Amino acid sequence: MKLTSENGYVMQFENGGVEVIRDGHVLYFNRRPMYALIKTALSITEFYDAPYDFVEQDGERVVAQGILKSPTGAELAMRDTYEIAGRGFKVSRTTTVARNVDDYGFASKLSFVLADSDDILAYDYFAPANWYRQNEYAKPYSMGYDKDCEYFWRCEVNYTLPLFAAQNRMTGEAIMLSRWAANVTMRDRNFVQSEHIVDRKFTIGAIGFSKPESRTLNYLYYGYPLRKSIPTARQGLTVDYVYPGTDGELPRTDRGYNVDYMMRTKTMTRVYHPMEEGFAHTFAIAVDFARFDGYYPMMRAAWRSVYARMADPIFPVDHERHYRLSMESLSNLTRQYGDSWGLPFSCQLPQLDVSSVSFQFGFVGQQPGIGYQLIRYGDMYQRPEAYQKGLNIVDFWVRTAMTPFGAPQNCYNPTISGFEPMPFWTRMIADGLENILDAYVYMKKKGEERAEWLAFCAKAADRFVRIQNEDGSWFRAYNTEDDSMRMDSKANTISVVRFLIQMYLVTKKEAYRAAALKAGDWAYDNTYVKLEYRGSTCDNTDITDNESGIYAMFGFLSLYDLTGEQKWLDALIGAADYTESWTYCWSFPVACPWPNHPFTKNAISGQSPVTLGGGGGDMYMAACAYIYYRLYVITGDRHYRDYAEFIHNNTRQANDLYGEFGYAQPGLSHEGGHFAGQVFMSHYHWLPWVTYVEVDPVSRLYDTFGAYDIAGADNLSPEERARRNRIYDHYA
Repeated sequence: MKLTSENGYVMQFENGGVEVIRDGHVLYFNRRPMYALIKTALSITEFYDAPYDFVEQDGERVVAQGILKSPTGAELAMRDTYEIAGRGFKVSRTTTVARNVDDYGFASKLSFVLADSDDILAYDYFAPANWYRQNEYAKPYSMGYDKDCEYFWRCEVNYTLPLFAAQNRMTGEAIMLSRWAANVTMRDRNFVQSEHIVDRKFTIGAIGFSKPESRTLNYLYYGYPLRKSIPTARQGLTVDYVYPGTDGELPRTDRGYNVDYMMRTKTMTRVYHPMEEGFAHTFAIAVDFARFDGYYPMMRAAWRSVYARMADPIFPVDHERHYRLSMESLSNLTRQYGDSWGLPFSCQLPQLDVSSVSFQFGFVGQQPGIGYQLIRYGDMYQRPEAYQKGLNIVDFWVRTAMTPFGAPQNCYNPTISGFEPMPFWTRMIADGLENILDAYVYMKKKGEERAEWLAFCAKAADRFVRIQNEDGSWFRAYNTEDDSMRMDSKANTISVVRFLIQMYLVTKKEAYRAAALKAGDWAYDNTYVKLEYRGSTCDNTDITDNESGIYAMFGFLSLYDLTGEQKWLDALIGAADYTESWTYCWSFPVACPWPNHPFTKNAISGQSPVTLGGGGGDMYMAACAYIYYRLYVITGDRHYRDYAEFIHNNTRQANDLYGEFGYAQPGLSHEGGHFAGQVFMSHYHWLPWVTYVEVDPVSRLYDTFGAYDIAGADNLSPEERARRNRIYDHYA
């Protein structure tokens, strides 16, 4: 009996097992597909598996079933249905408790053994916002950093789309498991999550891979691994879907004495369904196989296939109305503090109680960026107060922030009437410089020469030329005492490129263009080719993150705008495909404890994690709607257009869009939060960057395509869109 997918993979059934064949070669198999994890009366987990008892083919479906028996006398009836689903397969499982003697709960697992090798390092992996290639640059307590584990499982609500893929590094063959539908329901909120809880309402699975020994594994509360031999030998390295879900193995981070007691302790957090006679659970997954020439095309295809099946509907937004409300809020929050001008560092929602006053040049503060936006808004919409406040912000930074080295100070605190001792962050400096230059260009086009603004930018640009490393890179941060290297990572190099290119366009100084191209070459070889998008979040260590992908897009697009070379378009597309995978494009029920919060009504789709690990996020992807739309205009790839609209709209689900939730200033959003536990947890505060990354792409979209939203930009003819998309023809 066999099924054959559209792309030639044969799923064959014999001797109670299943194997996947292509061109006569067995790529994947499972000789004992019925697998259960059982919570015993001793409150530990034991594992049992067996081949199917009976298999029959019904047209384009194969139904396999059997009874899995445990030594305690428990009997689980499993019925699996395999069917062709386009280029892959759909597998549905129903598990029914036929008999129970003295066990508490159960979970089941569908898995495929990787036949070519059981070496973990022989494969690259993709779990969106959780695992890229080998996860060398993850936090030590993230899944995949420590390869000395048997179980690499993660509950799928931590994934921005519920999928996990493994690709053979030598052959390019890849397997992907993904949840079939976005039909998660709310868990039982009367239960507190523990390390092995029975929850009959839990409908979340876990996806990952494992290489277990022929022993059970249970971690006691202080980290001791309790092991028990099991009678059947393990089959090798397997890609798994576990239902209900299990998180593990993960290093413990909450008990300091573990280091002394066991040195390296881990944990597994399991959920079970009740071992009650007659209780049944059903789940379905997609199983896809394909061969790819490289990691990027595998990641892109895996993501897009699940996106097409599971992406949330577009959230309706009146973008012009929301933009105006957002700009009015920024204007209202801007004020004078002694000799300085700016916005608070943070305000608690919904009442906007100011909790901190400190101004950052870029990153989470984005003070010059807001200054530029206020200038533009005040001028275009006849709001003189906003216009003047924008001028005051930019004037303040130009007047006070520059150092003799040519590096602006990063963080001003009006309480001390001076700058906080923060390093010269390369990314943060680039943020502020770009916006001061944009403000200069805007005023210049109005006929007002702000020579001191340009001089400020030129001094900083000259510094970047002067300190550029021989290989074209810059370091992540520099010391304020002598401008020496503070952090030796070079991963943020690309963040400077757009500023230098635009300085070249304004000044025609060839050194800026040469430095940008040299930096681009370094970033092409190291950021794009090696997939090392890391270190852009200045409040994190040098780890894989979302914003490094965003800044790579900014830089590579500016290089393409400047030169039109295919090399930079290739790098832009690679960065775009990576960055896109950080967006929650599906959603699931989440309870919100604050009655004024938009998540009491809206879904979480559109949010994006910041660093590897997932489980929550913020609305930073709003910053990219304009870039993805421009990429659509360049490539004609409709997916980029649809995704641009998705992040342009769905990120606003976290906003009090028009004041209907009662925020003190309508239009605002919270900074971010965690929601994988199906309860939203957050600082529930607003920071300036939150609104900045929403108004910035709207202003760019309007300036380029004359529209506040994607649908409006679509009204232009393709020829007119292409003409307007050449933004550097008229930047300066």
